Amino acid sequence: MSRLVTSIQRFWHSPRFYGFENIDPNKPALMVANHSLYGIIDVPLFVEEFYLQTGKRIRILADSMHFNMPWGKTFFDYGCVLGARDNCAQLMSENEWILVFPGGGREVAKRKGEKYQLTWKNRTGFARLAIQHGYPIVPIASVGGDDCYDIRYDAEDVMDSWLGKALDKTGITEKYLRNGDVIFPVATGLKGSPLPKPERFYYKLGKPVETAQYEGKSDCDEIQWKVREEVSNAIYSQISELRAIQAADENRWI
Repeated sequence: MSRLVTSIQRFWHSPRFYGFENIDPNKPALMVANHSLYGIIDVPLFVEEFYLQTGKRIRILADSMHFNMPWGKTFFDYGCVLGARDNCAQLMSENEWILVFPGGGREVAKRKGEKYQLTWKNRTGFARLAIQHGYPIVPIASVGGDDCYDIRYDAEDVMDSWLGKALDKTGITEKYLRNGDVIFPVATGLKGSPLPKPERFYYKLGKPVETAQYEGKSDCDEIQWKVREEVSNAIYSQISELRAIQAADENRWI
């Protein structure tokens, strides 16, 4: 089933990959990436390409909400595990290649005007774990996914509506929707349909951010933020590079 999905996606999105020369397949790392709108249309292609290029399988730390969705089983097929600290630590102890999206559910439930923005809030957990286990961090950028849909109605619109006020009043927003963080936008794709536009996807693996020099300092907030900022700056830089390639690509819309 997973191969069928990625075969269709390759035909539809004709992806391009850059930066595999920056990594050593035999030196496992924590890959930290930006999340696209809805979060599921560009990840399978990267996971498959990584395996084809390196022979290594990726374990993905996924938001808990995904496992309650109809596609939850598919997530397990792609090697996903619940994005919990203990799970990440266990994978690191087993020298696995790991992929995490610090933006989580909030970053996939984008608002209007948040295209290619990182929404990490105050999270530094990935940096803490990488430092604790001496894991290098590989910044990953993905471009194309946020161009597949046009957001028509987002969480802010919902919360400002009578429905949003009712949900808030009854406590549903706080209990089930993380105070509105995971209210997914209503968006349209190809010719106003639910199908994603056939935009080309672009991926870039950056040079690893080493953490070994911070051994014994995993609990230091200042060091955690320093590593986080280095990674986020690298991702933004790579996004800019890919968007420049995208802008010059006459065949980006397949």
